[in-house]
Amino acid sequence: MLQVDFRRDFPGLALEVAFQAPVGVTALFGPSGCGKTSTVNAVAGLLRPASGRIALDGRVLYDATTDLPPQARRIGYVFQDARLFPHLTVAANLRYPARWRRGAAPDFDRIVEMLALAPLLKRRPATLSGGERQRTAIGRALLSDPALLVMDEPLAALDDARKAEIMPWLERLRDEIRLPMLYVSHSVPEVLRLANTVVLMDRGRVSHAGPLAGILADPTLAPRLGAREAGALIRARVEGTEPDGMIRVATAAGPMLLPGPLPQGPEMRLRILAHEVILSRHVPQGLSALNVLPVRVTRIDGGLVQLAAGDERMLAQVTERSVKALELQPGLACHAIVKSVSVLPS
Repeated sequence: MLQVDFRRDFPGLALEVAFQAPVGVTALFGPSGCGKTSTVNAVAGLLRPASGRIALDGRVLYDATTDLPPQARRIGYVFQDARLFPHLTVAANLRYPARWRRGAAPDFDRIVEMLALAPLLKRRPATLSGGERQRTAIGRALLSDPALLVMDEPLAALDDARKAEIMPWLERLRDEIRLPMLYVSHSVPEVLRLANTVVLMDRGRVSHAGPLAGILADPTLAPRLGAREAGALIRARVEGTEPDGMIRVATAAGPMLLPGPLPQGPEMRLRILAHEVILSRHVPQGLSALNVLPVRVTRIDGGLVQLAAGDERMLAQVTERSVKALELQPGLACHAIVKSVSVLPS
């Protein structure tokens, strides 16, 4: 667990930041100039706060009496540009952290396999694509034996094809490496695909911090990530395949049928966008939509209706006329209708 609580003033910006980052990806999200990079630089020891406390797994990195230098903080840092040593091969770049590493050496072969770096080991950075350079930079950071991984917009300098190339490796990193990770971004698609936790920042301050699923299903917070992105992020487990090829999944909101293929693994995340959800007061009949989930209205904010679906929270985006026509109000039991083709693996 990373605990951050500090203050630092800049001309035109008072940076006052407090949040916690558990294992998994914590995305710092907000407009340019809101203090995201300054925040991770303070955590990494590249920027000295004026006051406060920063601790990682109970070990103080900064407070009134302590200010560990960057090399003593056990933080792997991946920048926008890979910053590889141009005169070294990929293998030599990966092994470079061993020069100052104090702890046990990470499993070199496992990290090379995880990031598919074996075919690149003898090449130099100038011969690599942007995605290959970033994968190498991530591998080098992991081989420093970090207790925390920081990534400052690692995809910002890549074109769409290279972003699509590296994104699966970042997802695998999130799922297989048991580390807290700080991920700086102002890209909504990256945050939605990668983050477990989100820290919303604006003008140097944290306006909200918490699980991504809770933010997406909060009618007052979801618009911060884009009006079309509001909805649910729910956990799912594949149970089997129907004769027609549809896949049965179990969720805390209820069983669902989805078209394949779906991501491999025992669990996955599914996104159900608010504007793809239809509400009915009664069990609907004769619909092409295959998924009808029993829900209960918990909150209404304009046209966004928050729903409790088992242990999950969902949103439905409806018109205010529909709110009145259905007499929707907190506590009302109804049904959420979700088309199979509108559910997005995340």
